[in-house]
Amino acid sequence: MAKKYSKAKLKQFRISIEKRMEEIAEDMGDIHEGILDNGNDSEGSSQESVFSVHMADAGTDSHEREKNFLFLSREDSYYRNLENALERIDSEAFGVCQICGELIPEERMMEVLNATKCVDCKTRDKLNL
Repeated sequence: MAKKYSKAKLKQFRISIEKRMEEIAEDMGDIHEGILDNGNDSEGSSQESVFSVHMADAGTDSHEREKNFLFLSREDSYYRNLENALERIDSEAFGVCQICGELIPEERMMEVLNATKCVDCKTRDKLNL
């Protein structure tokens, strides 16, 4: 039978993951607000009114909005990975390397809450790409 973390350890991991998910949800809310607020300083909301102010400003606004969408996408992806980690906690598969089946060290799991591979397997996996 494969090694696994105790129920008490899994509970600690769950608390850490849920706390991190709250932080990410707050960050995503801030980013979303930034996307919605971007460009609201102009009198109208049409594209023409943005360009009538200054084309360089409109370009900067567009670039910032694109960056915010990328950040939002990255945070959303991480949030979903943490949700998957909670599912692995429920099934008691959390912290077990998906490749070799060994227990991933607690230090790694606390640093990378959504880790699914031990360092050795992750390194080998990257080298094979």
